Amino acid sequence: MPLSHPIFQQISRLAAKQGVEAYVVGGYVRDHFLRRPSTDVDVVVVGSGIALAEALGRELRTKVSVYKTFGTAMLRTRDGVEVEFVGARRESYTHDSRKPQVEAGTLEDDQRRRDFTINALAWSLSEERFGELVDPFGGMEDLEDCLIRTPCDPDITFSDDPLRMMRAVRFASQLGFTIDDETFEAIGRNAERIRIVSRERIITELNKIVLSPVPSMGFNLLERSGLLALIFPELHALRGVERRGRHAHKDNLKHTLQVLDNVARKSNDLWLRWAAVLHDIAKPQCKGYDPKIGFSFHGHEVLGSKMVPAIFRRLKLPLGEPMKFVQKMVFLHLRPIILSEDLVTDSAVRRLLFEAGDDVEKLMMLCEADITSGIDEKVQRYLANFELVRHKMKDLEERDRIRNFQPPITGEIIMQTYGIPPCQLIGEMKEQIKNAILDGVIPNEYEAAYALMEQIAAERGLAKKTE
Repeated sequence: MPLSHPIFQQISRLAAKQGVEAYVVGGYVRDHFLRRPSTDVDVVVVGSGIALAEALGRELRTKVSVYKTFGTAMLRTRDGVEVEFVGARRESYTHDSRKPQVEAGTLEDDQRRRDFTINALAWSLSEERFGELVDPFGGMEDLEDCLIRTPCDPDITFSDDPLRMMRAVRFASQLGFTIDDETFEAIGRNAERIRIVSRERIITELNKIVLSPVPSMGFNLLERSGLLALIFPELHALRGVERRGRHAHKDNLKHTLQVLDNVARKSNDLWLRWAAVLHDIAKPQCKGYDPKIGFSFHGHEVLGSKMVPAIFRRLKLPLGEPMKFVQKMVFLHLRPIILSEDLVTDSAVRRLLFEAGDDVEKLMMLCEADITSGIDEKVQRYLANFELVRHKMKDLEERDRIRNFQPPITGEIIMQTYGIPPCQLIGEMKEQIKNAILDGVIPNEYEAAYALMEQIAAERGLAKKTE
């Protein structure tokens, strides 16, 4: 029973006592029919939503958060159900803002102002009509047809609040729905309106697309509608195939979205998925052509990692550890592929373990996802070689403890031993010792590293400090 939680009977009784009509509307109703769990309940009151919320709060003895500017109130039950109350309203917009002018309205006014028909479904909480579905815009039919459609003229819907264009794509991507033709065409006509929406609101929707089951579906809709070029021009720039003579390169946008889908099948990690989105982001700038060998993108992993901070800043993504992780993945994403093509040396694998650290498994997942060739034999060969790399990593990790290692000889030890101040020489000595360990010249042990320090110091003419 969709309204079996006792909170609904309480709201019904209090609404009758106040002489107002109350309805559960929106996502909670939609998710019930989609068999998706939901603990967020929106209640529309034909009257004062705040007054009904405060009456329920007194009865439940729980705090009610009131937002008078928006005419809303919110409370949370002891078992974690969050209920937001709002008075039924109609909205009007000015052309340069997505903030509406609001006035009291009917339930149908309130349903009409909602973004999509599937989000305009309502259940009555009136005592005599308790649980009755109110669906004036065909939302149930659209749910059955897996269709995203606006309750009224889509040009008005999207011009009034352009964020709804992103939400249309997000719902289609999350639910695997199709956007109604007329609705999608209106997104294309109104795409430029997205410029008035804050980047914070856009990235919230974009992250949900990245986290959807098949994220390429959402990104392809963004590209086809014209939104991608406006909100994420670097990704849009990957689109297209250039041909010269008998040579052509693959469509790097299509490839990137294949890699993203491959990662999505194995991981829900938002930042690993972002690494997939950005792993080839610098290819347009690094594209070269040689008539003998065709197109190349040398150095795109280096430039791409340098582009990550600016992209994160502009999109309003977090600039701390998530950004550093994505940078590292972009910078290293070719390394395991190169290893799998060549003879897998201990030295190369040690360096990969050192640079990837605890993220090496995620890096390997990204690299395996990056093999998108249509030639099955080539894919299987790469994946088999990746297994060799994995075995080598496991063996070296158990033997040499390389992952995240810090060279045993620190700058402080060198300064104290030879009585020298901080200088470039200390960094050079530390680098020599680190490389010797990674190259397998000496074991990852203090005694061996100390002996090498003494050898390097002697070559540089350094004498130990006398006590």
